[in-house]
Amino acid sequence: MTKPIHAVSRRQALLLAAGAGAALAAPGIARAQTFPDRPVTLLVPFATGGYNDRLARAMAPFLQKQLGQPVTVMNRPGGGTMLGNTFFMQQPDDGYMMMVHSAGPYIPLSILTRNARYKAEDFHMINLPSRDLTLAAAATSKGINSIDEVVTRLKADPRSLSIGVQPASADLINMALFLQAHGIDRSRVRVVTYDGGGPARTATAGGHVDVGFVGGEGFLPIRDRIKPLLMFTDEKSTDYPDVPLLTDHARAAGFQPQSVDGSQRGFVVLKRFVDAQPERYRILEQAVERATKDPECISTLGNQQLATTWYGPEASNRAYLSSAAVMTQYADLLKQA
Repeated sequence: MTKPIHAVSRRQALLLAAGAGAALAAPGIARAQTFPDRPVTLLVPFATGGYNDRLARAMAPFLQKQLGQPVTVMNRPGGGTMLGNTFFMQQPDDGYMMMVHSAGPYIPLSILTRNARYKAEDFHMINLPSRDLTLAAAATSKGINSIDEVVTRLKADPRSLSIGVQPASADLINMALFLQAHGIDRSRVRVVTYDGGGPARTATAGGHVDVGFVGGEGFLPIRDRIKPLLMFTDEKSTDYPDVPLLTDHARAAGFQPQSVDGSQRGFVVLKRFVDAQPERYRILEQAVERATKDPECISTLGNQQLATTWYGPEASNRAYLSSAAVMTQYADLLKQA
């Protein structure tokens, strides 16, 4: 009688069983089929050398340790981060790319000033460890000792002092709101704009402008060359413990304090990826959290003056979207006088 074509001989059965056993005994094979099974990229929408680039490169080995795959850094600057943001949105929702980004204010800024075709809500923050703030400062050589002195001089003559700031930035909004609150005509103030926070800080520390409104973190390496005058925040800073806060200054001056956060830097993915691939997203979130809390990572990044605070997705998204909403409210102030 002819044997049915689907029958399996005893020898074949033994070979199949042996193969199955070998597969179970080799966990590396099973692991190779899990996420991630190839390198992960950190996309930085800025040029090399800036805070986000340094943060990405410093974090890469610690993320690699957690993910078990190489982590590489790709820079894609241009268009006030719009080129990098757009490129990121064109990638597959597979979790093999994250952004290291000053999400606030640059994503909202690209929408408000460059008519970007995405929304602030299209992006999801895993963690924003770096929360910068606008710092009003003057070079020590200028002899300006308080923000009250700046206000007094500008009220007497708006052209008496020059102010350095980055255009289309949170710093510009904060400067404009501050002048407006004090009844100072911004159109009469000598505002000097610089293409980036770095040049604005250099100009401030070098005395090329009388006062600078720039992100405070970037001033830390040259802290001894400046006189910090006012922090645009309501929380004390360990970096500038004795500098007056906007809330205290506003209370004394009799106006309601209004400001937007400076750069909110950290790890970003797309909201659609979170919705489409929740398990992969969770793996990335846990990897970022564990790397951020690694004592060696904290020490390594701390030595480079890079932040490692774990705020988590809920707090990070709340801060980012709140800042975006305020920036939208004051979008008209982004126009140069």
